[in-house]
Amino acid sequence: MTVLSARQSDISALTKEEVAGLAKRLEQDDYSNPFDALNDWHLLRAIAFQCQELAEPYLYLLDIEAYDEA
Repeated sequence: MTVLSARQSDISALTKEEVAGLAKRLEQDDYSNPFDALNDWHLLRAIAFQCQELAEPYLYLLDIEAYDEA
């Protein structure tokens, strides 16, 4: 179990270095199975919603587009 997976339940306790490591794994996309990549993506997405300042440099990895639903 990685430090990140152990601390996923407390996103506000994550450090900039841990989020940078998460982003680096996503950028390299070198996972042994697709579920690990999906878990990291979901964690980065949760970080972006709960602690936007930590995830802001890595938002491009989430590929979230704003939609005008008006």
